[in-house]
Parts: sequence; structure tokens; C-alpha cells
Amino acid sequence: MEQRFAWSSILNGTEVRMELHPEWNRGSSGSTMRVWIFFVLCLAGKALAAPQQDALPEEEEVIEDVVTEETAVGANPVQVEVGEFDEAIDEEEEDPTTQENPCLNHHCKHGKVCEVDENNTPMCVCQDPSTCPASVGEFEKVCATDNKTYDSSCHFFATKCTLEGTKKGHKLHLDYIGPCKFIPPCVDSELNEFPLRMRDWLKNVLVSLYERDDDNNLLNEKQKIRVKKIHENEKRLQAGDHTMELLARDFEKNYNMYVFPVHWQFGQLDQHPIDGYLSHTELSPLRAPLIPMEHCTTRFFDECDIDDDKYIALDEWAKCFGIKEQDIDQNMIV
Repeated sequence: MEQRFAWSSILNGTEVRMELHPEWNRGSSGSTMRVWIFFVLCLAGKALAAPQQDALPEEEEVIEDVVTEETAVGANPVQVEVGEFDEAIDEEEEDPTTQENPCLNHHCKHGKVCEVDENNTPMCVCQDPSTCPASVGEFEKVCATDNKTYDSSCHFFATKCTLEGTKKGHKLHLDYIGPCKFIPPCVDSELNEFPLRMRDWLKNVLVSLYERDDDNNLLNEKQKIRVKKIHENEKRLQAGDHTMELLARDFEKNYNMYVFPVHWQFGQLDQHPIDGYLSHTELSPLRAPLIPMEHCTTRFFDECDIDDDKYIALDEWAKCFGIKEQDIDQNMIV
């Protein structure tokens, strides 16, 4: 059975979900990756995205994209709660009991739930893992850095919460989507191929967003101007299964087409907080779906952290993707 992994991002109220369908053709051509993009309008901006609550486990972010980002990890990092809008609001106004519930508007981060103390004051406490919904399939399972498979992201975050303040809890992170499995070591030759595929993928993602952005406002005006130049360039390498040699040659000849996509992806991930650095949690929406099918993912991002401070700065990120120092520009993250 083939596996598909989804990565999503909320752009201006619209959920953008990208399904990565890996086709492994090991050999001279290396592994290839195809990308399908489709959009799901989010209700009332409730859907969360990339480094947020559910879009891929956010371990320390508070209101992480519930469902969109870290939906039940392993599934589509994006989920939209559909029953909390107009009708629910009407009911709240009519039901005094609901209005008096202090937990109604009190948000807790993943792994915690709201309870009230003796003074009827809302407080966040660790959720009992046994209260998490039962998983309905393998796609909901997640693998953590302790090499243990959890039934769902809910089970993982609830367990992590109980370890808060401990050394074990500090080191425990959600590693990737799906049950834990053997990840083969990444050799140097394979590591060199990884950024070739990623750069091409990011460029194609942006072009696809641009082509579908008539009404959805997936890109802001400044981004559209930059992507338009890429889209209209006759020399642009069209999406497809390409050899590593062709991807390397295209990067050399059409280098300028890849500079903005690399900056754009950094900006999409740098959200909690927006500080010019990517933490493990902020990287999760991108790396967690990739690890099961791109075994060099972990080594690649580890080596991007040149100064080994557990954060990836923009200059480190850009250099990892082959962007020249003189072309690294904070102002390009628009």
C-alpha cells in the first residue's frame, strides 16, 4: 500500500494542503517526489497551519493550529473544527450555563485541557492520555524522539505534558508522522541530493499557489510580483520527475528562480514567534511528513544548524539550500 503524507499551511484564511506522494526510483535518477496541491476553505479562520497547533505537532506553542497544523498528527496536519461557528454561537447566547463556563474562551496548548479551581478560575492541566479519542488508523499514529509510537498526536502531547519540568520531557519531541520504523542512515551522496529536490519542490509549490490565487489571496501582492517573474520565465523547469543531474544543472543556470522560494518557506515556518530563527517545533510542519519518505531529512536539518544552538537562522537555512551569502535578504521574507 502506498503512503501519502500531507503538509499544510494556512495562508490568509485558506488552508493549503500539499500531499507528497513519493516514488522511489533509487538509481542514477535518485528518489523523486511529486506534489499535488488542493485547497480547502477554512471556516471563520479557525483552521490552523504550518507551525501551529495541529499542523504538525507543536510542542510548546500555545494555540497551535489545531488540526491544520497538527491535526491528529500523521493524518492531515490540518483539521478544521466545523461545529463551533454560527449555530454554536447562537446556542451559547441562549444557554446561560454555557455563558458561565470560564473555560469557554480559555485556550490551552496541546496536551492540556481547561479545568476550573475552587474559585471558578480557569486553569490548564495535563490531559489524561486515556481521554484522547481512539485512533482510527495507522495514519493517525506518530513517532516521537524516544522511538516510541503513540496512537495519535493527542496521546503524545498528553504524555509529554506529564513530563514537564523533567529532563526527559525537555528532550521529548514529535519526530515524524506514522508509526516508528527503521530509518536508514543518510550517506553523503544522498544528503547532497536532498536540497536539489527540496528547492525544485518549493519553486513548484509557489508556482501552483500563484496559478490558483485568483480569489483566495494565498499570496500577498509582494509575493505575487516575485512569483509572477518565475511563472512567466520561459526557462523555468516544469514540474516533473527529473534526474539529479538535470536539477543541479537547472539550479546553476536559473539560480535566481530558487532564491525567493527558499526565503518564502523560511517565512512560512518562522511563526512562533517571528524572530528570524526556526526551532524544532517550527520545523515540524515541514520535517514530520517528510522523514518517513526522505530519510535524509533529519540529517539535513541538523547540519543546517551550523552553530549547533538548536535553532536555524535565516543565513544558515539559505546556505543549506545553496543560496549565496550576498543573496540572503531578510526583506525577501514578505
